Amino acid sequence: MSESTVDRARDDLGTEVVLAAPPGRVVSLVPSLTESVAATATGLLVGATDYCTHPAGLEVARVGGSKYPDLDRVRALRPHLVLANAEENRPEDVAALRAGSIPVWVTAPATLAAAFTSLRRMLAACGLDPLPRWLDAARREWSSTYDGSAARRTAVVPVWRRPWMVLGRDTFAGDVLRRLGVANAYAGAVDRYPKVTPEQMRSSGADLAVLPDEPYPFGTGDGPEEFAGLDVALVSGRHLTWYGPSLVEARDLLERQLAAARRQPAAPAASR
Repeated sequence: MSESTVDRARDDLGTEVVLAAPPGRVVSLVPSLTESVAATATGLLVGATDYCTHPAGLEVARVGGSKYPDLDRVRALRPHLVLANAEENRPEDVAALRAGSIPVWVTAPATLAAAFTSLRRMLAACGLDPLPRWLDAARREWSSTYDGSAARRTAVVPVWRRPWMVLGRDTFAGDVLRRLGVANAYAGAVDRYPKVTPEQMRSSGADLAVLPDEPYPFGTGDGPEEFAGLDVALVSGRHLTWYGPSLVEARDLLERQLAAARRQPAAPAASR
């Protein structure tokens, strides 16, 4: 193999990923990246996780979950490239695949702007050039969302319930909300996903609780009751946390869901 036939690029973590040719077989371990590739090049994907639900009707081999994929299934698919994320996938799984000479591209965007850059570079690594129309459309949709003015609201954003965990510092979803005029009450936390109690959330100074339906499936009967006295907005977790084609419609949908926030009745102190 001559040096001229080798494509060398660095993923979001700065790791060099060496590809002998544009990949013809890709396995994705991240739902949003699965959607991104499938919406751009039908047939390039040969494997995805059990949680890769978009696009609807995707017919590829399934390799388990993002946190605990079946690496033997991944290897059996003979991928030219595996797509992973620094937050969703375990470093030891990435290392194990690389040890078997399988190239792995790891994404790690923590802001909306970084997500657009990350997607462009990841799709280019997949050999998808020119870039898809949906990526340009998403950039246009979000181009006028933040003018540097103060946030209109402050929110707590639980992502899990047992135990309770919220968005903390440096998260993609937190940046999305900031661009919609919503500050994160725990943006200054030491941890990216701090564990807190409902009492701490209610006394955080937030006037809004944003409850996404994933990764924990918050809904009308599961979650709002803990936020007596606050407005509660039930939002699409996919549109809040995924970066990919969903960003084209995410701004409009999230703005409508935030505007539909409803105040939870104040509860007596003893019942809290």
